[in-house]
Amino acid sequence: MGQFKNIFSSYVTMIVLLGLFATGLAAATFIENAYGTTLAKVLIYYSPLFFFIQVLLVINFITVVITRGLWKLKKWGFMVFHFSFIVILSGALISHFFSKEGVLHLREGEISDRVRIQTNRGETVHVLPFQIELVKFTLKRYPGSASPSSFESELIVHVDGRAQKALVYMNNVLDMKGYRFFQASFDSDERGTVLSVNRDVAGRNVTYTGYLLLLVGGILCLTGKNGRIRTLFRLMRKPKVAGVALMLGASVWLQAQTEIPSAAALNIEIDATHAARFGALPVQSANGRIIPVNTFSSEILRKLYKKTRIGNLDSDRFLLSVFAMPEMWSYVPFIAGSNDEIAATFGLTKKYCAYSEVFNEDGSYKLQEKLDAAYRKMPAERSTFDKELLKLDEKINIFHQLVNYQLINIFPDVADPQQKWYAPGDDLSEFSGQDSSFVSHIFFSYISEIRRALASGSWDGADEMLTMISTYQHKRNQGVELDDEKIARELMYNRLAPFQWCKIGYLSLGGLMLVFSFILFFRDKRGLRRIVRTLGFVVPAVFALHMFGMAMRWQIGGYAPWSNSYETMVYVAWAVVFAGLLFSKRSPITFALATLFAGIILFVSSLSWMDPQINPLPPVLKSPWLMFHVAVLMAAYGFFGISFLIGLINMMMMSVIQKKRLESHASSLRELSVINELSLWIGLILMAIGTFMGAVWANESWGRYWGWDPKETWALVTIVVYVMVTHLHLLKKYYSLWLFNLCSVVAFSSVLMTYFGVNYFLSGLHSYGQNEHVNGIFVYLYAVAFAIAALALLARKGKVLK
Repeated sequence: MGQFKNIFSSYVTMIVLLGLFATGLAAATFIENAYGTTLAKVLIYYSPLFFFIQVLLVINFITVVITRGLWKLKKWGFMVFHFSFIVILSGALISHFFSKEGVLHLREGEISDRVRIQTNRGETVHVLPFQIELVKFTLKRYPGSASPSSFESELIVHVDGRAQKALVYMNNVLDMKGYRFFQASFDSDERGTVLSVNRDVAGRNVTYTGYLLLLVGGILCLTGKNGRIRTLFRLMRKPKVAGVALMLGASVWLQAQTEIPSAAALNIEIDATHAARFGALPVQSANGRIIPVNTFSSEILRKLYKKTRIGNLDSDRFLLSVFAMPEMWSYVPFIAGSNDEIAATFGLTKKYCAYSEVFNEDGSYKLQEKLDAAYRKMPAERSTFDKELLKLDEKINIFHQLVNYQLINIFPDVADPQQKWYAPGDDLSEFSGQDSSFVSHIFFSYISEIRRALASGSWDGADEMLTMISTYQHKRNQGVELDDEKIARELMYNRLAPFQWCKIGYLSLGGLMLVFSFILFFRDKRGLRRIVRTLGFVVPAVFALHMFGMAMRWQIGGYAPWSNSYETMVYVAWAVVFAGLLFSKRSPITFALATLFAGIILFVSSLSWMDPQINPLPPVLKSPWLMFHVAVLMAAYGFFGISFLIGLINMMMMSVIQKKRLESHASSLRELSVINELSLWIGLILMAIGTFMGAVWANESWGRYWGWDPKETWALVTIVVYVMVTHLHLLKKYYSLWLFNLCSVVAFSSVLMTYFGVNYFLSGLHSYGQNEHVNGIFVYLYAVAFAIAALALLARKGKVLK
């Protein structure tokens, strides 16, 4: 019995069990990706061994609390936070054994009480204690787009001798006698619905109680007097100087301004006032959102040329010049994507090719044969050459549509039930009467006036034509919001480019603060300290601009701006600076690192493969839970990023300081390590709360709070990994500053896997957040991993510091 108690009251046992748990979870995601969900559940998720590990973790916690008398210390935040996981696991266990989950498929007019339930042993049928009738299924799309805005099922529930009407749509659930019905899918003819059905009253209530305890425990951990976080705050001291600093070798490369052969197209003089009026003209995007032409032209130029200016032309002038002189632009090599192999294969100009280059003398398309071969392959079988060829073909098609006056949807059709807008080069036969005559001629008359203005210098005729188009839009628009103030706000957002300026501000201020902190390490001067403080005072101004830009994006899009790769990176940069501001008085070096790191994140977000386009939300993302879930998770990533940088700095210091001088710098290294651990704890609490907010969102959207999707599984892996790191200080025999800081650096790889890697290596329900160019990052990540391994070896002499 004594030996049993010694084993299960051991912190080493805790770390080992957590390591096995995290390893099993990670392995299961790859098994699922390769062999399917069923095998992953059988081998790991629902295997007796995996359940046994979780039971051992619970036993370990209870034994530690009892044998070490932790309840006597009145660390209520600690107790509640840890106990919440036992409650959550209990709820999951109840759900696993007693819940029912299936699918109800109905056609319009059909009544049924039969739910199909899929199990490992095959399909079974469960009979409901009432009947469901589908009256009508409605698929709502964004105006002028095929993208679903909402899909809903109008139902009648026949229960206890009465008929009760109900409406089910995404994030709006029907709850009847313990059964919950969620809108899952629909038939291709849009006359049938697929509802997911879930019955898990006990499991859900227990699990939600655990989530509530987790939130309460997290708050108590952050505010409690006797908790680890308060202890860490007390250990921090306000430094007299900027502390220990090391200049990071973060070189910011500038995007090369590739020379384009001189062409008359780049020297076209378009009146700035008229170009601004053209840029303010409303246009319907491919996804149905009404945007100014300026947004449309920026997206087009960024797609074709990977920049928002070409030569002396901004995007609006570029678009006007293409419309006015399409033949001339056909010979300008500005279409990006012609790499060396593609250029050599088809005889194209390297890096940038002209539209005319992709056609033979007989007018045939040079890319066609290789293109057909690429399309015949499965996506997983396509080579890099195939993928690059497909991207180039897409750009060629975009330019082809532009010179044929397509894509720019400026004409609303009052008779179209989907409120679709049309481009001048589209089939305009849907219009009738005077509308038909107007839309068929006005744009081409406008282009003629543009050409006349380029020759004469008078833009009055072009201005008049633009006014006529704008007047027609306002008179004929129906069902689509045409808000001039909203258009003006988006134009202001485009002109201001807030995140571009924030990137420059963070990189400059963060870099300078690091430089002066490094100098202060060797030579303490009051003037340098004042410079560092002054630079620090400027950062909040840049931070305010950052928040202003996010608020504008929120107002323009109509949803919280963290729904795609670009927006989440902008938000993570905000969270990183926010975390740095929290520590700015206690540790200027942490503040400098946070500011520089935010600039690097914004720099990555501004690269050509990150799409800053504002898109309408898919139906499943229209939930308030999403806003809180993503916001809290991204904030956690910000704190983890701070810890990664501090750990890196400490490792660098241990590697460059001579072993005999380490002890003299120990206080500074310990101080930074305290801030490191504090940041880890805040990030861990936010990560846990944010992840389980996502579970609530999932349960309210499609009927299950945990489905072992790779993204959510890796979020749990990240939590477990950081639990291990934050509890290293309990292993007195093995703990050292070197080990702790190394682990805080390595642990960040789980964040990168959750954010980027899942979309690259795996697949799942979160695929709507993926970015096809993410693989470009991994080249740099592998190099960073090698550098960290080398740094860890050089810094091993820091193991003597406790």
